[in-house]
Amino acid sequence: MEILPFLVGSALIFDFLNGFHDSSNIVATVISSRAMGPRKALLMAAIAHFIAPFLFGVAVATTIGKDIIEPAAISGSVILAAVVAAIVWNIITWLLAIPSSSSHALIGGLLGSSILAYGFAIVQKPGLIKVIAALLISPVAGLVAGFLIMRILRFLLQGSTPRVNTFFKRSQIVTSLGLSLAHGSNDAQKTMGVITMGLVVTGFQSSFEVPLWVITISAAAIALGTMFGGWRLIRTLGERIYKIRPIHAFTSQAASAAVILSAALLGGPVSTTQVVGSSIMGAGAAERISKVRWQVGQEMLVTWVITIPGAAVIAAILYLPIDAIFR
Repeated sequence: MEILPFLVGSALIFDFLNGFHDSSNIVATVISSRAMGPRKALLMAAIAHFIAPFLFGVAVATTIGKDIIEPAAISGSVILAAVVAAIVWNIITWLLAIPSSSSHALIGGLLGSSILAYGFAIVQKPGLIKVIAALLISPVAGLVAGFLIMRILRFLLQGSTPRVNTFFKRSQIVTSLGLSLAHGSNDAQKTMGVITMGLVVTGFQSSFEVPLWVITISAAAIALGTMFGGWRLIRTLGERIYKIRPIHAFTSQAASAAVILSAALLGGPVSTTQVVGSSIMGAGAAERISKVRWQVGQEMLVTWVITIPGAAVIAAILYLPIDAIFR
């Protein structure tokens, strides 16, 4: 049985769920601060997600599809098991309203299935170190950026009237758009990397180069997922950490966009959920540390820690039956 159609289809389902699961976090603050209505915010985010991959290159796709596991050394069953495991993990965390990381889930899936099939030697250490570094550093960068931007704004706005909220509400059209473009440039590329890896593995391509049609369908899938949104996760990030006001929303969006886009240009796959959540906490802490409900952050941290091993175990379990079907 030909595995490529199943691999492409599964990758697009993952991409859609990534948009549904992760991209809703992009609009959490702009909706919670009442700067934009839900429908307009999600539509704008969806359009930006479709456009972004055409603007900022495919460095992250190369990292995911080539630098962690050498495509020529694995089978299509390994990739399919990894993608299905990431889908299962995303569905579980969505049902539980936990803002986990699709990036972590996909990477964990790739590691779990490939190591079971070929052993630890199959993993390319430099690429894995690059990915882990990006995933670990990015939430810290989001926290620091959110904190510093908020402190600077509070200093510049001393003595200002409540009318300044109008400025921050209107400005969020720009910062939210920037965040959507940054997220689309990073997350859609993960699906591009997986599909292109599958093309190499199955012999449809001799080298790792992302075709235009792969960019197009990946961008479309994450845009559709974004349009439908994950309302449970919007409430988690937009309300449970603390009550978001326009200045917090503006700050967290600007900080998150800067971190995520920088990572995308450098080829570092990051978790948007992590970066957005940490930047919201940084903005709140800059105003008053006790303002932040740190327990929510602890719950998110636990989920982030268990995502890679959890998805790896699921992928390892799925690999054997998938390999038996498509062998």
